Amino acid sequence: MQPQTPAASRKPVWTKALAVIVILVMAVIGFFSLSAKEPAPNVTFTGLNGEKITSESLRGKVVMVNFWATSCTTCVHEMPQMVETYNKYKGKGLEFVAVAMSYDPPNYVLNYAQTRNLPFKVALDAQGDLAKSFGDVKLTPTTYVIDKNGNIIKRYIGEPEFAALHQLLEKALAA
Repeated sequence: MQPQTPAASRKPVWTKALAVIVILVMAVIGFFSLSAKEPAPNVTFTGLNGEKITSESLRGKVVMVNFWATSCTTCVHEMPQMVETYNKYKGKGLEFVAVAMSYDPPNYVLNYAQTRNLPFKVALDAQGDLAKSFGDVKLTPTTYVIDKNGNIIKRYIGEPEFAALHQLLEKALAA
């Protein structure tokens, strides 16, 4: 067995120090990327009744924008929980716009919204412009949570974990 040289004994210390530095740098980058706020696009939603809802008119409220389709099984599955979430927080300043994808027939959307008594705004994205404005949404459901200042604070692709979503909403509504 050969005795360790001073350089050999320092090698593990350098690797550990380098690993710690890399982890710290990644943590700092992660913190700033998470804390950097992306502004929501400036759009106009057209409700089922023809009502125009602008991004500007929603400022000062926390907003959920949910891209969905009547043909999407996950969307249909999550919708009752979306309704419960809206009903729980609407009195605290939550707005909710359910945006039907361009391929969803308007009569299907209208029928779904009426038969389920959806309590929030339902908009049609007939040309797909809204989906494009929100980062070219293709997968449904995709839900954005937007803070009172109009910044996107979270994007969910697929059904959100509702307990975590509720915590996020409570924090955003209290801000």
